[in-house]
Amino acid sequence: MVHKVQAVVVKEKNAPVSLETILVPDPGPGEALVDILTCGVCHTDLHYKQEATGVVTAVGPDVTSVAPGDRVILNWRAVCGECRACAKGQPQYCFNTHNATQKMTLEDGTVLSPALGIGAFAEKTLVAAGQCTKVDPEADAAAVGLLGCGIMAGIGAAINTGEVKRGESVAVIGCGGVGIAAIAGAKLAGATTIIAVDIDDNKIGMATSLGATHGVNSRQEDAVEAIRALTGGHGADVVIDAVGRPETYKQAFYARDLAGRVVLVGVPTPEMTLELPLLDVFGRGGSLKSSWYGDCLPSRDFPMLVSHYQQGNLDLDAFVSERISIDQVEEAFERMREGKVLRSVVEI
Repeated sequence: MVHKVQAVVVKEKNAPVSLETILVPDPGPGEALVDILTCGVCHTDLHYKQEATGVVTAVGPDVTSVAPGDRVILNWRAVCGECRACAKGQPQYCFNTHNATQKMTLEDGTVLSPALGIGAFAEKTLVAAGQCTKVDPEADAAAVGLLGCGIMAGIGAAINTGEVKRGESVAVIGCGGVGIAAIAGAKLAGATTIIAVDIDDNKIGMATSLGATHGVNSRQEDAVEAIRALTGGHGADVVIDAVGRPETYKQAFYARDLAGRVVLVGVPTPEMTLELPLLDVFGRGGSLKSSWYGDCLPSRDFPMLVSHYQQGNLDLDAFVSERISIDQVEEAFERMREGKVLRSVVEI
């Protein structure tokens, strides 16, 4: 059976989105059909990311991990369980993640490429069963769905990659959704000094409301010197670059304490290069880490963070700036570009 549903489609690079009828097949082996409840607007153009919750409506004949009726958060990394990373007990670094085999199409047969293998700006979507993580159905779908991508990336950058410990100091450079999520993650991990760095006072204010103990406007003062001044002159134990530019990475590198950790979670563009004195790399010790999707394992991390949300330890509600309908996505992209929202959430 093929399902006709409404979905947001981008037909060519830099084109505006349009609401189209798409065809979604019934699930085959290893696949799940999901009714989308919510989808977060996380980025723009062809590189947007999706953070979605839904209810499983059907599964392929060999699927046992989820069943019809399960409330799930969708993730974009269904681990294979067989590659060298999985074999080493590190499935969060799986080198062979996969998506649904069958394709969704337009009515004229045009094959669609679902963003990040999810395609959740739609009434229904087809995914690999491993992209579905069961969570408590009582949790607000709009809030917990944000764990599907950017919010998980930020929280995981602090907890998983940065391994923030109780009593440590953390600085986060860049206070968009991912950066503020890293601040929330640092607070959850027990950091006592949490420094938010940005060029926008409004974003610094949002970061402070979600866990930052100090704010630094790097247009007005030197970020490295400010971070050192707030950490006894030493630098932070962990500095997270949530921007992903050579300039911000250098700030992160020099703003950490000796033997401190630098975490890069902001995504650079292909042409960017970095130059650092090798002696400084050697002499400062510590570690320089990249964080892929917050180094998360959805089956482990999503339920744990949903539990923290339900206990009042993690304010995911604060990341939901607005709730919109599926025909308002283009306007939400514009508000995202202007930095006016943390997350717009489409409710379907």
